[in-house]
Formats: sequence, C-alpha cells, structure tokens
Amino acid sequence: MRAMVLERPGTPLVLRERAVPRPGPGEVLLAVSACGVCRTDLHVVDGELTHPVLPVVPGHEIVGRVLAVGDGVTGFHSGQRIGVPWLGSTCGTCPYCRDGRENLCDAPRFTGYTRDGGYATHAVADHRFCFPLPDGMDDAAIAPLLCAGLIGWRSYRMAGEGRVLGLYGFGAAAHILTQVAVQQGRRVLAFTRRGDDASQAFARSLGAAWAGAADEAPPEPLDAAIIFAPVGALVPAALAAVRKGGRVVCAGIHMSDIPTFPYALLWEERQLVSVANLTRADAREFFGVLPSVTLATEVTLYPLARADDALADLRAGRLQGAAVLDCAAPGENSSEFNGRRSA
Repeated sequence: MRAMVLERPGTPLVLRERAVPRPGPGEVLLAVSACGVCRTDLHVVDGELTHPVLPVVPGHEIVGRVLAVGDGVTGFHSGQRIGVPWLGSTCGTCPYCRDGRENLCDAPRFTGYTRDGGYATHAVADHRFCFPLPDGMDDAAIAPLLCAGLIGWRSYRMAGEGRVLGLYGFGAAAHILTQVAVQQGRRVLAFTRRGDDASQAFARSLGAAWAGAADEAPPEPLDAAIIFAPVGALVPAALAAVRKGGRVVCAGIHMSDIPTFPYALLWEERQLVSVANLTRADAREFFGVLPSVTLATEVTLYPLARADDALADLRAGRLQGAAVLDCAAPGENSSEFNGRRSA
C-alpha cells in the first residue's frame, strides 16, 4: 500500500510504501477510493493540534470498500462502500459515553490523528464507527460529507430553529450546509474574507440571500451564527450580528484566541457555544436527511501523492468547496471519479 505519512508536525508529508495492514478484532480493512482534505488535517499537519500519535497517516473523510473484516465484525460485507469519520473509537464506559455524549469521551481515538487515517490506498477502522454510505453521489463527492457535512449538521442543529442563519467562513462545511439550510426554508447570510468576491459569488450561487465581508454588518439581524473559520476575532463580530436571544456556534476544533469584548455583546441572553467532534447519531440523522434535499458538493480532486498541494491550497484559501484525494490504487475504483474536477 501507499500512504502519505506525517513524521513531524510542520514538515511535508512523506510518501511511504507499507504492507497492507490486517484487520484486528472488531476492525475492517478497506480499499480507500477517496479521502477529503479537512481543515482539521491542516491543524494536525501544522502542529496546532499538539498530541498526534506519530508517525501518522492523516485524513478522516474516508470513502472505501470493504476488503476484509476481523473477528467479531457484523453488518459489513466484502465490496460494501463505507465511510470512516473523525471519531475513530470511544471507551464506552466514561460518564459522557454512558450519557449518550460520545463526542466528549474521556478516552477517544481520532482517525488521522491518534490512529492512521485515509491519505492512503488502504486503511483499517473500528467497524462500530464506520457506516454504509447512501447511493446517489460518487466517492469524491460524498467524501466531504464525512466531516464537513457532519460537523456542519451538528453545528446547524445546535444553532437552533431561527430563520436567519449567518455562516462565517465559506469553505467545505458552509457550502454543504447552505444548500441544506436554504432547502429547509432558512435565509443564509455568508461572511467571507474581505475582497473574496469569488467565495461571495459562490455562496450566492448556492442560495445565500446575502454575501459580504466578515467585518461588515449584515443587512438584517441574525437568529444564529456558525463560525467555521478558525479566527477568534470573528466571535465578537458574530455576537454583534445576532439578535437578542441569538446563539453563536464555534464549529472548529481549533481557533485563534478570542479577543476581549464588552459584556454588552453577550448580554440580552445571547449564547456562545462550541461544537466538539461528532457522534454516530449525527451521522445517522444527517444521512437520513439527505434524501429530502438536493445536494451537490464542489470538489477539487488531487492525486494521493499531491496531498501537500491540497493542504497548501486549503491553507491559502485557494479552494471553492472541498479538496479530495484520489486514493484508489491503480485499477481500483478509478471509474468512480469520472466527471470530477482535477487539480
């Protein structure tokens, strides 16, 4: 198998040849066809998430097909298309797991961070944290849903039922969530970097009612705001934009420091909350909603060996939508990418 390996944070990934792993008890081995490139991967590679198990293969938006299963695995069969998300396993016994909040587990493992992920031709995963993928989208198109989609959905649900929703940072998650929210009757207002006309036009093309710079006042008060960009300075801006009783959701796993702001921005029962990881219930709910909406992911496809280029484009803000790696070994699943856009 071929894998892109992070040996030390802040250094380029290294293409390595490795033996194909064997699935252990409770694990599945899959041939990876596609793996989304997520901003969390960037935080791992750049050393902003400080406790990776090194060396590690990044990537946690994995789409592949089952090749083999370990002892004790049920519900999966050879050739089945499955997805592997960020949450790789949980202890199942801590107070959070027992309370149905496995996203806050005291002893979790994370795909592409504390266990090898999907920047590779093959991967193993805990079968309890994998799930079958619905038909109707090809492998490259569905890969971003496994984190950008799931975290976006969890954030959306946490934002509440308000009609006017502001999205700060218009990347992979926001472009997915905009389509869902608009089709569910919400007004979406998109906030981007100042001067990013392309992202603003992209947001409007997906149904956003307004798009402008993050430091602009929106044309109407927001019922809720979700911050996808890892920029702490957006927190006071979002609080200033939401109406009384509104909620600001910080959706990233990492964010720069939040600057001091006056209490008046939080007063009048505004709420500031964060989203941590995801649960398997989020995946079941999100993929259950998909048949009721029309969803198209904008994907830029990169060969596996160019994972660093995909990360660099994400870091520099050069992408519209999501970056995805074509991980299929020669002759495996390559037809799944017909018609996708290649970098």
